Amino acid sequence: MNKAISESAKIWGLRLHLLFYVLANLAQIVVWWAVDQEHFFWPLWSIVFWGIGLVFHYWGVRTAPRSNTGHRTY
Repeated sequence: MNKAISESAKIWGLRLHLLFYVLANLAQIVVWWAVDQEHFFWPLWSIVFWGIGLVFHYWGVRTAPRSNTGHRTY
């Protein structure tokens, strides 16, 4: 069963995703800075890979859905 999600719900979801991305990564940076400054900047992994997921989320919200025209139904 497919449910259509409204455009405003998609944008709201993207904004929440972005908010949690920023807050979580800022928290990790603060912990790194307070505890482990002299070692490798380990929050980089979360920033990069979660950022990739965020880009795909943005892309999914901003691109138009494909239509099913041209597909055969049996």
